[in-house]
Amino acid sequence: MTATREPSLGADTEVGSLEVVMLHRPGPELKRLTPRNNDSLLFDGIPWVDRAQDEHDVFADALRRRGAEVLYLTDLLVETLRDPEARQIAIEQLTASLRLGETLRAYLVEALHDRSPDDLAAVMTAGLRNDEVRLEHSIVTGLLAPEDFLIDPLPNLLFTRDSSVWLRDRVAITSLAMPARWRETQLTGLIYDKHPRFTGTPRIHGGSLEHVEGGDVLQLAPGVIAIGVGERTTPAGVERFARQLFEHGLAETVLAVPIMQERATMHLDTVVTMVDVDKVVMYPNIDNLVAYAITSDGDELNVGQAKPFLDAAAVAMRIDRFERIDTGLDPVTAEREQWDDGNNTLAIAPRVAVAYERNTETNARLEAAGIEVIAISGSELGSGRGGPRCMSCPIVRRPLPQAR
Repeated sequence: MTATREPSLGADTEVGSLEVVMLHRPGPELKRLTPRNNDSLLFDGIPWVDRAQDEHDVFADALRRRGAEVLYLTDLLVETLRDPEARQIAIEQLTASLRLGETLRAYLVEALHDRSPDDLAAVMTAGLRNDEVRLEHSIVTGLLAPEDFLIDPLPNLLFTRDSSVWLRDRVAITSLAMPARWRETQLTGLIYDKHPRFTGTPRIHGGSLEHVEGGDVLQLAPGVIAIGVGERTTPAGVERFARQLFEHGLAETVLAVPIMQERATMHLDTVVTMVDVDKVVMYPNIDNLVAYAITSDGDELNVGQAKPFLDAAAVAMRIDRFERIDTGLDPVTAEREQWDDGNNTLAIAPRVAVAYERNTETNARLEAAGIEVIAISGSELGSGRGGPRCMSCPIVRRPLPQAR
């Protein structure tokens, strides 16, 4: 492991050239999904894991070909677990659930200490089933079915955007709303705390605070951050997060953007993402999208009146116009392509975006607007309702020349 922190960690826009990114290659955790548990684990279907891995490899290779260093979450986790203190913390977190009971907890603590870093990382990500332990005289294991999980798998690790967000030179550990994802921030936080590559990185927020998810956070420009408020990020989360952004000098304006509390629009980046410094791809069936501009006078938060999102964003960004590129060509196509993550593009440089190839009409609109589209397959990756932006956590983006 590298012993020194990279001095250039951080990102302050959505479209600066991508230099370092964290991904999670689909693994055994996806093979834990069944028709019995996929709903509770937030997947709409059962992905073909081998194909999902192939699709993800193409995605990662596309980023590498454009100059990005790809870090894999699992590799970082294994390296982190070589540290005894990190290992101890991980085991304590894994065995903290009250549903385990005293006997099983004591057994697991001892058994997990004997695991190698690779094996322990596998339990942390893919979980542990009742029939994978050998423990007699436990009421808990005796009453549970063999296929029941003692430690739940984390199939949503695929979507690395949600559990952490880099804001300038620091990282925000988020607070995920759905119980199936709570342990993700523990895992991500452990990496940022204990992996040598991130030594000394300043942090804000945390998994124990009000809910804010990374998919709801868009860095429209240096100092201008939009936060969606809907199914996953709460109004209280926006208030807490905004206070921290102002306190640490990370924002001049925060735009709170209410979105529908539905599965199809779980995050702000399911309806709008940036593809250039002044362009977004946006779901046209939500023409009433508004934003509340939040500023700070040093002591109090000041909340403005609701204004159309694109207008409020342009004012905060100090540009004349924020251009919208619509998803699809008509309302029905727009709805289909939005559901298939047509809005969830990943900008890897100004006017260059990765998108799912199946959203043909949205991609055609992007290209007509001067955006280079790097189209990737996502038939299996999208079964958890996430696109290229959801699957990536930018750690380093090159600052834009015109950044303030």
